[in-house]
This record gives sequence, C-alpha cells and structure tokens, in this order.
Amino acid sequence: MQIALAQINPTIGDLEGNREKILDYARRADDRGADLVVFPELCVTGYPPEDLLENPFFKRAVQRTVDHLARALPADLGVIIGAPVPNGDRFGKPLHNAALLLENGAVQDRVYKTLLPTYDIFDEDRHFEPAEERRLLEWRGLRIGLHVCEDMWNVHQPEGVDQSERYERDPVAELAALDPDLFVNISASPFSIGKHEVRDKLVEHICRRHERPFLLCNQVGANTEIIHDGDSRVHAADGTQVACAASFEEDLLFWDTESSPEACTTGRDAIADLHDALVLGVRDYYEKTGIFDKALVGLSGGIDSAVTCALAVEALGPERVVGVTMPSEISSEGSVTDSQALADNLGIEFKEIPIKPAVDAFDDMLADEFAGTEPGVAEENVQSRARGVTLMALSNKFGHLLLSTGNKSEVAIGYVTLYGDTNGGVAVLSDVLKTRVYELARHINVRAGANVIPQNTIEKPPSAELRAGQKDTDTLPPYETLDAILERYVEQKKELGTIVGETGLDEDLVRGVLRQVDQNEYKRRQAPPGLRVTEKAFGIGRRIPIVMEWDREAMEALAAEEPVSNL
Repeated sequence: MQIALAQINPTIGDLEGNREKILDYARRADDRGADLVVFPELCVTGYPPEDLLENPFFKRAVQRTVDHLARALPADLGVIIGAPVPNGDRFGKPLHNAALLLENGAVQDRVYKTLLPTYDIFDEDRHFEPAEERRLLEWRGLRIGLHVCEDMWNVHQPEGVDQSERYERDPVAELAALDPDLFVNISASPFSIGKHEVRDKLVEHICRRHERPFLLCNQVGANTEIIHDGDSRVHAADGTQVACAASFEEDLLFWDTESSPEACTTGRDAIADLHDALVLGVRDYYEKTGIFDKALVGLSGGIDSAVTCALAVEALGPERVVGVTMPSEISSEGSVTDSQALADNLGIEFKEIPIKPAVDAFDDMLADEFAGTEPGVAEENVQSRARGVTLMALSNKFGHLLLSTGNKSEVAIGYVTLYGDTNGGVAVLSDVLKTRVYELARHINVRAGANVIPQNTIEKPPSAELRAGQKDTDTLPPYETLDAILERYVEQKKELGTIVGETGLDEDLVRGVLRQVDQNEYKRRQAPPGLRVTEKAFGIGRRIPIVMEWDREAMEALAAEEPVSNL
C-alpha cells in the first residue's frame, strides 16, 4: 500500500485557503498512486487556532469545510486530516482535537487526541475534551494506530528526552496492545533548536519498543511566534528512518508498506536550522498577515540589525526590504558606512535620516524640566525613541512591516529602550542569544560565499552608541558570560546556586543578572511578538508576573529543607 504524508503550511483561520491546499496535495498524491494521504494536526484550521474556537460561526464553518472536503476529494482515496469537531457529550469541553478519515464523500472514522498539553506555548485543555479510550482505525485491511501529536510524547521516553511524567496515560502503548500494523501520528509540533534529534530518539524508541513502523506527518510554517519545521518521516519497525521530508518547506513524502527499508539520513546543523527557521518565520508573518508592502529595518551598523536585515532579504527578496540608518551627533562613522555596505551587499533600498533635529528639539523642550540634573539614561534614550518614531512614521506612511532587531540577551535583562528599539511588528531575534547572533552572521556569510555582513560589523565591539565611546561591556558582562547565565536561567529554568556551581561565576554577578531578568518583565510584555526558536522563549510560553516580590536566596534555602508536612 502506498501512503503519502502531506506536509503542508496552513494559515490559521483561512478555512478556504487551507481547504484548497488540502485538496491540491490530495490530488497530487492520488495522481502519483497513493492509496492513503495523511495531513497534519488541525490542518483545516491551522495551529494553534486559540480562541477562534470559541466563535460559533467559525466552528460551524469548520464543519462545512470538512463536509466540502469529503465531497471534493478524489474517489477511492483515503485521506486523514486534523480538525476540531464538536463534543457530543453533555459534559466537558465543547470540542475534540480529531483525526478524521475521509473517503467516498464522507467522514468514515475518527479518533480524538488523548493528551492535551497545557505547558509552555500550549493551552489545548482550554478548548478540547480528551479521548476516553484508544482504538485502532481499520482501513482496507490495515490496522492503524492513529493518534495526534502529544499522544506520542508520553512517560515512557528514551534517555535524552524530557523524562517529566506529565500524564498517566501512554496512548501509543495502549494502541500497541491492540496489535496495529503501524502507527500514524498527525502533528503540529513546533520547532526549537535540537528538536530534530529529539524526534529521532523518540520515534526510534517507540518503534523498537513496539516493533511497528511509525509514520509522522508534521505541520510546516509559522503562525505569529510559533514556527513548525515539518520534519515528517517514516521509521521502520526496527527504528531505522526510511523516508524523510524536507524541513522548513512544504513536501509530499511517499512510503510503500511493502518496500524494503533503506536508511534515510538528513545531515543537520543547528545554526543552519536556526537560520532557516527565522527566514520562514519572517516570510510567513509577512505573507500571512498580507497587509504590508515591504519590510523595514533600522540599520545601526551593528550585528543585530545586520543579521535581521540579511534574514529579511532571504525571506522576502531585496526588492521588498528597506534599510534606514539614523545617525545621531555621537554616532561613529562606521554606524553609517557599515550600514551602507550591508545595504549595497544585499541590494536593498537604503535611506539615511539623521535624528539630530529631533534630539535637539527634545533637549530644548525638556531643558527646563531637566535643569540641575546630570545627563544620563533619559537623555540617551531620547535618541533611541527618536529613531523609533522615525521608523514608525515610515511604517505608517508606506505600509512597511517594521522588524524589531533586539536579541534575547538584551531583551532578557532590559538592555532595550521601550518605544525605541522595541518598536516593530515582529521581533526576529528575540529568542536568539547574542553569541548565537554572531554564529548566524558567520553562517550567512559562509552560505553566501562572501562577506554579505561586513567583517567590521562582526569584529567591532558591540555598542548601543547612545553616548560617546560607549560599549556594551560598560554595563554588561561579556556576552559569553551573560549568555551562559541566561541559557541556564531562562531556557533550562535553573536557579542561582545551580548556575554558580555549573559556571564557576561570581555569585553576586549571577544574582545581579537574574535580578535584571526578573525586573524587566514589564518591558517584554510591551514588546512585539518574537519568533520562538528555543524550548523557552519570552512571550506566550513564559508567564512571569510583572508585579512580584520574593527573596531569591531565602526561597532557595527553604526549597532545600526537608518538607515537614504532606501537602
């Protein structure tokens, strides 16, 4: 039997567009002799549909879309799609997250998702009722262990995969007990750095444990912050990967149940994956919103704006990117010349708009109020906010998408100016630590076979250039040190004592960095959505109170004590 995995890029809420994409890929699979074609989780609505699922008209339109699909699909082709369906029970959440088998003009069978994630970016328990039982889907003599995304991320996991026991159930093991011929998982599993290897280990483990082939069809594409990498695959019963879809692009993958397994390997590089994920994130944000004429980037001559601009050019093409340099009275010569060189290398439209008149006007306006005080951060930030106003004016006037350029290291500790360099529609690098930004710059140049990003931009000491001779290290630890702390605290959720023990860094230094992270949540809440590329990004997956007060050292000491009650 020939089975196709249709790795498509749906748009949230675009029921008509998603329907036509499903029909197109189903017809392509049918033309190439497929008996069954499998689509990703919630491909009818796009993932995650969030509170669109509370709109009664939307829910009714989803049902009509599924009915239309069933009637319009090629005759005698089995099609598995993902869609929300009403919960027919009197009690519980209003919907199920379902995998539907369509054939001969109707929904022939269905299974519901059992494990509903509510951690990090996920909030499925808000809308969906879990399945109560596991059962096989029997189709043309094939016994299929069909399940949905999280149902394979269970408690019986191999070494190297998160071992936290979030659920009592193991749907795959329960399906295995029913003696399926193979497993099929439909997913909307998001990308993060290293996710490919994690999936490899997990699926190999499932296959070897249950001695069955495993087919995984995963969504590709970006919707706001969340990026899906695809990475659909087929593993033979011994765990060998025998068919591989492309990553970060749509694909149609075929596998014959009678074929002899031959290993399929994909060479993966973490920085290349990060690069491709960010390009996809920018492209889909721009194209799926459909309201912008071009992308706009403020160019400072620094590494963050250069990498952001280069990624935007790859995502959209040079004809749809505009770079603007906005020197102030204290800007270095390289701020302008490096920006100009980058623009020339990328072939984009380039503008120079000095901000001195605006800064002078603000200085004059505030002179009486600031009289008798020493110049400081307030005066420095006027420059950043003058640039922000300039960029937003261009964005408003010409319909450009302003790309925010701040990296994760700076966003983490508040080394960004509200209503200045935080302005924008999407923050491209807000989940990329500064040390990784440099790796991206070098990767971009190697990939291009030329120094697209000027070497001087990569080599010069980073600086906000808001006062004469300023360097980031005047205020911050070296980025290698800062990122070692931030990666452990934000991404790995480790605390002060553990971080000090692992890094050997000064305890006061680490404590100060953690305090800065905690104190700057209010800035992050007002920042644009950022592209998620790690397991713990700022944004919808990290919910920290803005108003809070707690003693880190006292809390850590209490946590180390033996509990005295059985709470």
